[in-house]
This record gives sequence, C-alpha cells and structure tokens, in this order.
Amino acid sequence: MFKQWRQKWQQDKQLGMVIRNSGYLFSSNSISMVLASLVGLAAALLLGPVDYGVLGMITLFASSINRLLSFRMGELVVKYAGGALALNDKPRAAAVIKFAAITEGITSLLAYAILVGLADLAARFIIKDPSVTVFILVYGLMIIGNLLAETGTAVLQITNHFRSQAILNLFQNVTTAVWIGIAFLTKSGLGSILAGYLMGKMIFGIGTVALMLAHAPAALGKGWWRTSLKGLSDWRSLAQFAFTTNLSGTINMVIRDSEVLWVGFFLTKADAGYYKFALAIMNIILMPISPFINTTFPQISSSVARFEWRRLRTLLQRTTFIAAAWTAACAVGLLLVGKPILGWLNDGAYLPAYSAILILLIGFGMANIFFWNRPLLLSLGKPGFPLKITAIIGAIKTGLMFVLVRPFGILAQAGLLSFYFVTSVGLIVWKGLREITAQQHANPDLEDAP
Repeated sequence: MFKQWRQKWQQDKQLGMVIRNSGYLFSSNSISMVLASLVGLAAALLLGPVDYGVLGMITLFASSINRLLSFRMGELVVKYAGGALALNDKPRAAAVIKFAAITEGITSLLAYAILVGLADLAARFIIKDPSVTVFILVYGLMIIGNLLAETGTAVLQITNHFRSQAILNLFQNVTTAVWIGIAFLTKSGLGSILAGYLMGKMIFGIGTVALMLAHAPAALGKGWWRTSLKGLSDWRSLAQFAFTTNLSGTINMVIRDSEVLWVGFFLTKADAGYYKFALAIMNIILMPISPFINTTFPQISSSVARFEWRRLRTLLQRTTFIAAAWTAACAVGLLLVGKPILGWLNDGAYLPAYSAILILLIGFGMANIFFWNRPLLLSLGKPGFPLKITAIIGAIKTGLMFVLVRPFGILAQAGLLSFYFVTSVGLIVWKGLREITAQQHANPDLEDAP
C-alpha cells in the first residue's frame, strides 16, 4: 500500500515540478528563515517591545501604502501571460507583461507621492510619535526600489527561473542580517534597524527587474518589450482582473495585513510590539509553505488552461497534505516548548505574546494548509468570489475590532484575525472545489486533453 502510494507520487511530474521549484525557494527560505529569525530576535532584543512596535508600524505603513495602489500585476502576469506561454503564444505573453510593467511603474510612483502626503498624519495619530515622520519617508523609498518587482517576480515564475529568484532572496536576507547584526553589536537604534530592512528591500526590487530582463528574451524572444499593446484585444478583461485584484488586495490590507497598525491605534506601542512578535512567529511557520504559493499557481493556471482537472485535483490534494503535516508539527512544537522559550528570552519580555501566538495559529494554520485557495479561483476566472467573501467577513471582523479590542487587548485582535482566516478560506476552498466539479461536468470531452 505504502509502496504504491510512493510510486504514484514519484511518477507525478506536475507535483515533481512544484516540489523541485519549491525546493529552490525552500532552500533559500530555510537559510532565510534562520536569518530572519535572528534578525527579528536581534531587533526585538535591541529595541524592546515599545520601539519594536514602532518599527513594525513604520514598515507596515509604508508597505500598506504601496499595496493600496498595487494592482497585483504578478497575479495578472501568471494568469494571462502564463496561460499564453502554455499555449505557445509568445506575442500575447509579451504584451501582457509590458502592460503589467507600465501599470505597476506608474502606480508605484503615485504610491510614494501619497506616502509623502500622509507620513505626518500616520506619525501623529497611529504611531503617536511625530518624531518618526522622517523614518517613514526614508523607509518609504522601498516603494521606488520595488518599482516593477511584482511583474518581475511573476516573469521569473512563469519562465521557471525559481533558482535565480531563490539566490536573490538569499542575498537580500544575508545583506539585511549582516547590517542588523552590526547594529545589534554596536547597540544602534531604530534608524539603523530600518536602514537594514530598507537595504534588503532595495536589493530584492532592483535585482528582480535585472533578472527579468536577463531571462525574458529566452522565453519571449528578443525585443519582446517592443511588442505592441494593440494586440491585447481583451484589455477590458485585463483591466477588470487588475481592478478586482487591487480591490481584493486593499481589503486584505485593511482587514488582514495591517494588524500591527490597528493594535497601535487601539492600544499602546508595547501592545503593538507584542503583537508584532506574535506575527513574526506566524511568519516563521508560514515560510516553508510560502514557496508553494509561487510555484503551484503557475501549475494550477496551466492545468486549467488545458482542462486537466484530474491532475489539478491530485496536485491540490498532495500539496495540501504536505502543508498540513508541517503545520501540525509546528503546532505541537509551540504547545510543548513555546512558553518556556519565551519565558527565557530577554527575561520574559515577550511572554505576554504567547497566548496571542496560540490563537493566531488556528487561523494561520487554516490559511497555511489551504494556501492554494485564492490562486485556484483566480485561475478559474472567478476573482470576484474571494473579493466578496473577504469583504463581507472582513467587514464583520473590522466592526468587532472597535467593540472588542480596547477592552480585551491583543487576544481579541488575534481571535478576530483567526475567525477571518477560518471563515473566508473555508468558503473560498468550497467554492473552488465546486467550480472544478462544475467544469468537469460541463466539458467532459476536454478533460485531461493533450
């Protein structure tokens, strides 16, 4: 029984490609995970909960403004350009990538202009410290450095250059780790820590574009950037997809990805520091699975384009099993040794974060196991459903925050975020699997067609 199961997995070429490409990113992420953990620990120990919370609010505010104007060009490139390449339509793929790059470049410049206008307000009313305005402006330069990062990353994904992406990711994290390590040894302050994070962001953004320009000609042909956009007859569909994903990203930013800012607004800088620490632990748990999102999405999109429904179901089942096994192992580890380690770390300075970590694990575990939920519906051409679900569940969560967070603290914030993940991911998974079944019944003659 086990031997047959192992042989089937070994013969699954699609899963093999996902695991091999994930392996490149995972190898990089394994080292990066250690480096990120050390960097986060060094920053937390050096700054203390209060300044660590300020650090989290500054970096999150800048990235939130960037995402506010982001049309998530990476997803558009994977779906439309990746689908075109799967059908060997190189001119269309090149036109989609060019459209994405132009759009992303314009919106990134606009995002930095908005950040400049809002920096003082954020410092006064969210972080509650006007002196950090200059830090917001300087760190915000990461938006300019990542001018075309989403488009570049997606091009590397659809052309299977995950190894190059992994090397760049590793170099970025090593640079940040060395910088912050020096800051820790020299007892530097918040400015030095922010400079280290900014340097890493700039390396990743500029490096991604350089790799895209180096590798794209082999897949798209020389002079691909001169491809006319007039060939995009379905530009309305592209614009609608971009707008929908932007709106979805904005909703996620407000509801899911701005947690430290919300805690800082409702509570204190120290509470923001505790909550940022709890989220940092979640990021460590998510990191080994994160490569699967980037490497599985192109495979899902390709299977949908070719009506390979059985292969798609098999891919989802097996990657879900891998993600569930890792998440379960992390949960056991946190329950057994999490509290003693936090009690020892910095004389228990971050021990108040332990209960929030356990509560967050419920929601992040759900999102981790079913990491493919949204890419599946995007590939099926159903970007509106995740948008509706996240908007409705998110609105409920946001309303409850104003009622529960101030009296019950970070535990209420963690509980509401887990509620959001469990409910929204569960509904999106249900819809995606139902769509696959509907497509199988509607197109039985095309199923798994060559």
